[in-house]
Amino acid sequence: MTEQRQDQQGHGHGGDGGHGMFDLPEGFRFIGPEAGAQPAWPLPEPPDPADIAACVACGLCLPHCPTYRLTGDESASPRGRIAAMRAVGEGRAEVDATFMEYMDLCLSCRACEDVCPSQVPFGRMMEHARTQIEPLRPARQRLLRWLGLEVALARGWMVTAATALLPLARPFLPRRTRALLPRVRLRELFDRLPEVTEPDHAFGGQPRGTVAVLAGCVQDRWYRPVNRATIRVLARNGWRVLVPRGQGCCGALAAHYGRLGAARALAKKNLAAFGAAGAEADWVVVNAAGCGAHMKEYGQLLGPAKEGDADAAAFAAGVRDFSEFLAEQGVEPPPAAPAGAGLGRVAVHDACHLLHAQRIREAPRAVLGRLPGVALCEVADGDRCCGAAGLYNVLEPAMADQLKAQKAAAIAATGASAVAVGNPGCAMQIAAGLAERGAQVEVLHPAELLDRAYREA
Repeated sequence: MTEQRQDQQGHGHGGDGGHGMFDLPEGFRFIGPEAGAQPAWPLPEPPDPADIAACVACGLCLPHCPTYRLTGDESASPRGRIAAMRAVGEGRAEVDATFMEYMDLCLSCRACEDVCPSQVPFGRMMEHARTQIEPLRPARQRLLRWLGLEVALARGWMVTAATALLPLARPFLPRRTRALLPRVRLRELFDRLPEVTEPDHAFGGQPRGTVAVLAGCVQDRWYRPVNRATIRVLARNGWRVLVPRGQGCCGALAAHYGRLGAARALAKKNLAAFGAAGAEADWVVVNAAGCGAHMKEYGQLLGPAKEGDADAAAFAAGVRDFSEFLAEQGVEPPPAAPAGAGLGRVAVHDACHLLHAQRIREAPRAVLGRLPGVALCEVADGDRCCGAAGLYNVLEPAMADQLKAQKAAAIAATGASAVAVGNPGCAMQIAAGLAERGAQVEVLHPAELLDRAYREA
């Protein structure tokens, strides 16, 4: 293409005095890299040039991008960020502090992917772009990210220890951080999930199969009641439930923040743990939207299986979100009960990595719609990120707080007494936002809603 472009530019007038078909005025050229230009990426594994080229800069993503909607700044849009990646890839710009600012402000909510006619894999591009900016960060930031994303999350006992010490540390934390962190009962923390739970047989009187559940890291330490509710609901619906030992963090946070090597190591650890239960388990059920989205992309993260390695793509094909799984396989309606556990109106929050990354919208509504006496209500601008976005609410507090306030206001406006939230980061962010407004809205996982209805009926 480069040689053709040069020929077209240098072509003179034809013998009849007319212009050649592809002649351009002096100094003009078709859009594309300069002849001989070299990519300016400083590290291996930059965004794929084919992914960058897939963007035609149509702008359909702009009104769906939360950061663009708040700033109106092109650099805070998917199109602007891809333009920055393209400039570096074509050697016209460098990975510098400005580039880092563009990438850091992105929520990686992937709302742009949902509406992109060219199916640009923006989430994947952001992960690879962020690998390039890590060396630019101050040494203290790099150390903290390494400790958190590569050391602590890879060792479940460290996450447990940090959670156990949280009550002692809470008074010394900034007020904003205290508001985000849930209160964890130590008795719950040290009471491990059962490795095997036999089916209830209530669903049709026969076991339906076996599922393996991802316990997770933050989800299991800070929201273990959600995991217990998930196990009970699955067993109630006729499934034998396994919680494989040896599993750990799914690796989503590491991948989102430019630590692809750590993300691959965590993925391989989970493949080994779930592989040991693979002969028994028919499905892998995940109750955290961000974790489920990431695990469904293990095949993309790890690539084709090498001889003797687990097949990541085959594993990923068997991963299902909790609500998705129940909607596909069928769910037992809870027995008739006043207001389905006394809740009345329940708002439904669409976690970004459920709605945009996994393209799941109707499943939670179909499942929760089986609760007798419960009226589901929609949240205005429900497809907009709440601002949690992994570590975003810690690393970009100004933007995250604006999105948190908008989401909390929209939920409170529904008049619901509870909101169904299928992701731990969203649960923390939304609970903090509602508390700031003084709104009496309970934040519950869909599994908790179903479990409460089954148990209270």
